[in-house]
Amino acid sequence: MRSTTTWGRLASVLVIICSVNIAIAQENRLAPQQPNTSEIYQKIKKLGFLGSALYLAAHPDDENTRLISWLANDKQARTAYLSLTRGDGGQNLIGPELREQLGMIRSQELLEARNLDGGNQFFTRANDFGYSKHPDETLEIWNEEEVLKDVVRIIRKFKPDVIINRFNHRTAGTTHGHHTSSAMLGMEAYDLADDSAFLPEVESYKPERIFFNTSWWFYGSRDAFAKADKTNLLEIEAGSYYLAKGLSNNEIAALSRSQHKSQGFGSSGSRDRQTEYLEYLKGSFPEDKSDIFSGINTTWTRVKGGSPIQTQLNQIIADYDFKKPTKSLNQLAKLHNAISKLDDGHWKDIKIKELEELMLDITGFYAQASVRETYTTGGEHLQVNLETTNRSDEKLQIEITKSDNLQLTTNSFKIPAYQGVNTQATLTIPEDAPYSTPYYLEKEGSMGMYKVDDPELIGLPEDKAAFQVPITVTVAGIEIKKMLPIIHKSTDPVRGEVLEPLHIVPALSVKVEEPVYIFQSGESKKVNLVVKAFADVQNISPSIKLPASWDPGMRTMQVFDMKKGEQRSFTFTVTAPSNQSEGTLEASINANGKTYNKEVIQISYDHIPDQQLVRDATAKIVNPNLTNNATTIAYINGAGDAIPAALEAMGSTVFTYDPANVPADLSKYDVIVTGIRAYNVAEQDMTNLQSRLADFVRNGGTLVQQYNTSRGLNDVAMGPLEISLSRKRTTDENATITFLNPEHPVLNYPNKITQADFEGWVQERGLYFPEAWDEGFTPILGMADAGEEMTRGSLLVAPYGKGHVVYTGLSFFRELPAGVAGAYRLFANIINLDTQKELKTESDARD
Repeated sequence: MRSTTTWGRLASVLVIICSVNIAIAQENRLAPQQPNTSEIYQKIKKLGFLGSALYLAAHPDDENTRLISWLANDKQARTAYLSLTRGDGGQNLIGPELREQLGMIRSQELLEARNLDGGNQFFTRANDFGYSKHPDETLEIWNEEEVLKDVVRIIRKFKPDVIINRFNHRTAGTTHGHHTSSAMLGMEAYDLADDSAFLPEVESYKPERIFFNTSWWFYGSRDAFAKADKTNLLEIEAGSYYLAKGLSNNEIAALSRSQHKSQGFGSSGSRDRQTEYLEYLKGSFPEDKSDIFSGINTTWTRVKGGSPIQTQLNQIIADYDFKKPTKSLNQLAKLHNAISKLDDGHWKDIKIKELEELMLDITGFYAQASVRETYTTGGEHLQVNLETTNRSDEKLQIEITKSDNLQLTTNSFKIPAYQGVNTQATLTIPEDAPYSTPYYLEKEGSMGMYKVDDPELIGLPEDKAAFQVPITVTVAGIEIKKMLPIIHKSTDPVRGEVLEPLHIVPALSVKVEEPVYIFQSGESKKVNLVVKAFADVQNISPSIKLPASWDPGMRTMQVFDMKKGEQRSFTFTVTAPSNQSEGTLEASINANGKTYNKEVIQISYDHIPDQQLVRDATAKIVNPNLTNNATTIAYINGAGDAIPAALEAMGSTVFTYDPANVPADLSKYDVIVTGIRAYNVAEQDMTNLQSRLADFVRNGGTLVQQYNTSRGLNDVAMGPLEISLSRKRTTDENATITFLNPEHPVLNYPNKITQADFEGWVQERGLYFPEAWDEGFTPILGMADAGEEMTRGSLLVAPYGKGHVVYTGLSFFRELPAGVAGAYRLFANIINLDTQKELKTESDARD
């Protein structure tokens, strides 16, 4: 259970993140940012714009950062991006993290992007389960009703005047199902947001209009777009140059998009004009087609009693002194008092918050609460340093709110002009403090949905910091309340000052060294548990729990003590049953009457704050009951996958090479396997290998080529025999399999493949299947998603010289790391195509 005590909920959960100024030099958004005098002036002007826009799409990196930046910086609108998913189903170009860990990275990358372009960020509970061909499939897996509720909830809380869909809701089946689904949900949510009978617990709200952010790409070509009827299209010039920032809108958008580093979306940007097109869909039609907010009241007159506010604001703008912004403080204080007397809650609350941050910006106020520790456990006491600085000629009064877990040396002090005051406090971590892990991963969800019990968390990119210092700063007579997250602060000899979140961890973390263990029948393997102590712990006893048919050898070990920071490995010998079997190995540590059964995973990259995931310490154990006679395998790396480890687990010895470093002599290998997308990522090196690979097969070897994408490879030969790739794929992991050539050796030797071997597959069957191939190939399997024609190119096998050539688009790169027994058995047969011939020859010789 999540704690709801004072230390866990020092502020309301739903905090709308205010847009901030560009600070390119900062490593991440935890670093305090100080706007310059020109940026402060722009913030004052923004107080007079009462309009908001919500951009909506399916994944991180789907958003149009140019339009988001233009809305936030040119129009000075309150702007947000709603990504339905966190991008869990994509691939990671910067590290090994996949699935939920990749989703954590991409969520943070989006927050860094918004930190640069000035937008806010939201998510639904939808899980990116991988490519989907049709919105019908997507919405069934996602739970359409619940995702729709999330979208409506976010609309009602954010209250956008304008909603912008990234994708076309009318083109089901022509693009990624997630994309079309996001637009369909956007359209439906636009109507339901004002329906009080739908999601009645959240007050209804009516957006003014909704658009589709179209471009020539959606029309098929630039020529087609040039000839299209543009009656309902708005043309937005989004190439503005901002003198206050010294950057064009396109440059800001490029910096924002470049935060998607895990997807390889670095962008240099352009500095010229940039036209964005918005197709009108519903609501009021803009009076001025060059202004998305045309016809919408975005002034203070939209708020009851708000007319005098604009008059006051205009005077503040006119009197602003760029050399001495503090001259505006008294006027801003009067404006604060005037706004505070208004009845309206929504815009009143937003503008009060903007105004208070602005007043602190003018004083150059700096406040940070930090500790030296990177992590902490329940029961610990941490020394907190509260650093405050006043960089103006004003005097500031600071009040610190007391709490049960924060013992203060002082709770009230003044900061003189141009001085700083440092104070200390002691933070006591409650014994039952929940571990730091993303709120949406605390409980196990489904294939398509995260499980989140607290409705107030739904939509948020992340939970707030577990421990915060509540302070009140008095500026020009106005009391401004702030929550300072307690963070870890250190100095790195290369990076300089480094600010990271403070993570709460269990006293002991236990990790099963491998996520999946593959056994032969009756085989015994060593399973290592890696235990890390985050505190001094005595009387430690590791243990494992296995399915009934598996033998764990000794179930527990002798007792140990561990010191904080120490790490040890403990080895158990596990023996598989003789029959095909799979299950879960559960690891735990008993210590002084407590059980620790969680693994702490720490994710660290310079471009995002450090992240932490705490999950159950388990591993999958599988006996696929297979035979494998392929002794030595050369694996040529592609875009990155875990296939070599899987081949090792099957009993083969694997040598991995980058395409540029493949040895000249290939004769010592039984099989050569090329990694996924090897030709895409190293086209020239792979092309240079073609003649050597052909000789290898001609002399009796087996060449197994895993999937490549069709993009850019139309004229590139892959292997000795021709194939023509397509974009055909089977995304339903449960799609029916047809054995096109049931007597073929690849389905019979050394393991008999049956329909049962295609049960339990994950995410998809396969992708980028060939649509045409050399007549020497034999198609082995047929498959199709519902309502589609059966494909025949997922697995192709051809004899070539004395050996065999195999091309497969089956998603072995997903199935083998997931421990899918049938995928192991089939892959074993693929790499044994030529060992069958050798065994028969030996048998004939004996006869």
